[in-house]
Amino acid sequence: MGPAFIAAIGYIDPGNFATNIQAGASFGYQLLWVVVWANLMAMLIQILSAKLGIATGKNLAEQIRDHYPRPVVWFYWVQAEIIAMATDLAEFIGAAIGFKLILGVSLLQGAVLTGIATFLILMLQRRGQKPLEKVIGGLLLFVAAAYIVELFFSQPDMAQLGKGMVIPALPTPEAVFLAAGVLGATIMPHVIYLHSSLTQHLHGGTRQQRYSATKWDVAIAMTIAGFVNLAMMATAAAF
Repeated sequence: MGPAFIAAIGYIDPGNFATNIQAGASFGYQLLWVVVWANLMAMLIQILSAKLGIATGKNLAEQIRDHYPRPVVWFYWVQAEIIAMATDLAEFIGAAIGFKLILGVSLLQGAVLTGIATFLILMLQRRGQKPLEKVIGGLLLFVAAAYIVELFFSQPDMAQLGKGMVIPALPTPEAVFLAAGVLGATIMPHVIYLHSSLTQHLHGGTRQQRYSATKWDVAIAMTIAGFVNLAMMATAAAF
């Protein structure tokens, strides 16, 4: 498990749940192709982000600071802060609701538990990046396993599922908006900044070997995240 597993967790956030479940419930399997292509685009973007950190030893934010005039840098900084705050708000509320549903606690208690869990996970960074990668990777695999179980019980139509993944369809104007929502929830700007930061201090082997390892890391992590997104939509479509 490498840095891509930390980045991949950003691809199964509350935004993905909302858009994928809504798309599956409204249009069945017809928008699965959007998830496939969005995930392929995300793979390419994350590989480029990771390579930037490896090649230059600087993350995307540092590159923007070094190569653009100050007004542009300020614009990108404000943009990044707004994106981060909006994303954190959705993640925090989503986690609090999750604790409420699972444990039967109040929303406020769920928020407190979310804060505690967040700080406990972040404290792992004191031990280096690897322990954090293992914990986040484990959580990603747990979510994937949960959706395998859900797919087993929901019994989706495999023929329609395969057709939906391959044949593009936008049956109504609402489907266009949902497809845009799926795309927007999949390709996350903050994860592009994050991945370049995670790889900028990688050591061991030649640069070419690190490139090669990064490709496999991204391919595996993003395939798992893509499967989870497909499973979300397919499960909603089956019901």
